[in-house]
Parts: sequence; structure tokens; C-alpha cells
Amino acid sequence: MKVLVTVKEVAELADDFEVEGTEVDDRYLEYDLNEWDDYAVEEGVQMNEAGIADEVVSVTIGPERAEETIRMALAKGADRAIRVWDEALEDAELLDVKTKTQILSAVVEAEDPDIVLTGVQAGDDAFGATGVALADSIGFEWAAVVNALEMDTDDGVAHVHRELEGGVEEITEVELPAVLTIQTGINEPRYASLRGIRQAQSKEIAPKSFDDLDLNADELKSDLTLTEMYEPESESDAKIFEGSAEETAAQLADVLREKGVAE
Repeated sequence: MKVLVTVKEVAELADDFEVEGTEVDDRYLEYDLNEWDDYAVEEGVQMNEAGIADEVVSVTIGPERAEETIRMALAKGADRAIRVWDEALEDAELLDVKTKTQILSAVVEAEDPDIVLTGVQAGDDAFGATGVALADSIGFEWAAVVNALEMDTDDGVAHVHRELEGGVEEITEVELPAVLTIQTGINEPRYASLRGIRQAQSKEIAPKSFDDLDLNADELKSDLTLTEMYEPESESDAKIFEGSAEETAAQLADVLREKGVAE
């Protein structure tokens, strides 16, 4: 059984950063593996260790910089990786679900996996739709927000436990091939060991362009554009009291008396 795990590099703010207008300079950004995808990688690796999967392949859409992030998936136990990027994506500020789905569908066609694992959502755009959209595109069965999983390879079925809205839990069966979107808490993602990090350096990360995947760049233009960002107007200003506990308490009491809240 081949498991394909989609992973994404997401930007996180450094502990100390500055905001200029509505922008954060790149020097204040740190890149890491998306949290939900980390759980998907761990689930795939555990299937490999249990003898359920023969190969775990991770795939990401991103520039060369993203290889450092996808290398972490390899260090945690994925067998090899695929990185899809094309010059046609260089100017894209944000890829929409449709574009990502078309790209990942081409990877699925080339790899022919038995099961695709994705994170429920990404920590940056939080669309939460790519996994399900991918399943619809490639004609796979699917289950979303999976927080427990057991595989029955003899019958070709995945027994899944899903977390639904309103605290409702669902137990169901999904026939393979399938796409499962993985929720945090399904497992405990491992730290990459020193041995794993060393081994990851020799594992394959295959760069793929649109031509390699028989994709037409003109048909992959994202419909999603960032039109405007602005700082919302505040209806009132916050007042910050400074000083010791006694001093700030006295200041607060004065304000409350001014507002007629206290005497």
C-alpha cells in the first residue's frame, strides 16, 4: 500500500516582530511544517511501521525554500518527497483551493496511491477544503476531520472516527482508495531524531514542474486575489494604566467615578 501525504510550509511570526502598516517584513517570519500536516505525516509513518504501508511519499507545493520544511517529513520517517513548483506560480500571492487541487490531482495520477492523507486545514489560510476538493477531483472516497483511524487492508477499508460539529462523533467505514483529512490529536507527532535528520539528507526530494505533470499553466491561474488590507477603525480607545497595583487601582477607580459607574 502506498500512502501519499500532502504537506505545506506555513509562515509563523518570530517572537519579536514589527508591523509596518498591514505588512510584516519577511525577516520576522519563520517557516515550519503545518501543524495539521505534522499529524498526517505521523499517521502515515505509523502505518509504515505497522507493516500496513509499503511506502510513504510526502508532497508539497512550494519554492526551493520549502525543501527545508519537507525535509522534516523525511526525517520523521517518510520515504521520499515531491516538491511541485513552476515559474507560473512565482507571482501568486495566495493559491486558491482549485489551483492546489489541480496540482495535487496530477501528482495523485502520477503516483497512484492507495490512500491520501492531508491535514484538516493550514495554519495560514485555514481554508480547510483542499483535502475534500482533491477527493472529489480524483474520484476517491473521503472522510474529513478524522481523529482515529484503523486500516483493514484485507477488505480495503479504513475504519475512521470523525469529529463533527456540535461535539458529535461519527464512526464510519471508507473504502479505499480514499482521501482522509487528519485532525490534530489523532496521534503524538514524533520529534525528528538526529539519525532521522541525517538519513533525510540522502532521501529523494523530486522537483516537479507543470510540464513534468502535464499541466497547463494557463489553466492553473488562481482566481483568488488579495485586493485590499486595512486596519479597522476602532470605536473606542483602550486606556492603559501604569504603575503599581495600588496606583493602577486608584486610576481605575477615578475613571469609574468619571463614568458614573462607581461613587
